[in-house]
Amino acid sequence: MTSPSLGFAGLGQMGGPMAANIAAGGFPLIVHDKAGTAERAPEGTSAVDSLEALAAGAETLFLSLPDGPASLLVARDLAGMGDIAVKRVIDLSTIGPEAAREADGILGPAGIVYIDAPVSGGQAGAKAGTITVMWAGPEDVLEIHREVMESFSKNLFHVGPNPGQGQAMKLLNNFLSGTAMAATSEAMAFGLSQGLEMETMLDVVNVSTGRNSATSDKFPNRIVTGTYDAGFKTSLLTKDIGLFLENARAAGTPSAVAGTVAEQWRRCDEAMPDSDFTRIYDFLLEKDQ
Repeated sequence: MTSPSLGFAGLGQMGGPMAANIAAGGFPLIVHDKAGTAERAPEGTSAVDSLEALAAGAETLFLSLPDGPASLLVARDLAGMGDIAVKRVIDLSTIGPEAAREADGILGPAGIVYIDAPVSGGQAGAKAGTITVMWAGPEDVLEIHREVMESFSKNLFHVGPNPGQGQAMKLLNNFLSGTAMAATSEAMAFGLSQGLEMETMLDVVNVSTGRNSATSDKFPNRIVTGTYDAGFKTSLLTKDIGLFLENARAAGTPSAVAGTVAEQWRRCDEAMPDSDFTRIYDFLLEKDQ
């Protein structure tokens, strides 16, 4: 099969770099962003001024949108359009399992295959083309798109055949990431109170059983340096952990830890709006003073 024509909707912190990597990989790409396409369109892409124009020119449409309502709005718009080129939607957004299943239910009757494919790796990973993609949908559709997916993803996983499974994978990952970040912040604060140096604590933990993504990356590269530039907003992680808690409770699985972690992040987001999520370290230090 020849490569499908490609479109990309949503050129924000994650979508812009991913679209740029697709174009840099030599794949023709048309793009659109509701917030302003011309100034956000990556080099090498063709900008269009509406979703309708995007749908008319792309057989495969990537979405990188902020939440479930945004993805569902696009799904409804596409389903209501007449003669369009779109045959597949690959949704790279984090929207929760229920919204992914709803989007599939909207697009399926319109003859459009919906792929639930959230990503992990933050803005740095999106720029470097090293993000993880958690693909939930038909495997044959993945194979058709493998080359373009690998233009912006270093780690491409087929996690299941059904929309919602990719979201479940993403939410459990972000719950673990958020838990590690909050717990490591508390651990470092305790160590400092005992006269330990942060660099020493990190050196020891990173060759011991407490090692995690916060001790190996966020603290040495974002907090010790004072840059706080992981490239992922506190508000987005708060949303994701809230979705994990909501879905865990609905599934009847254990969620006591998630409840505590979700509340901690909610308070951080209220206190530090628009912050990088590594700022929870400062939030916890200030809260306890």
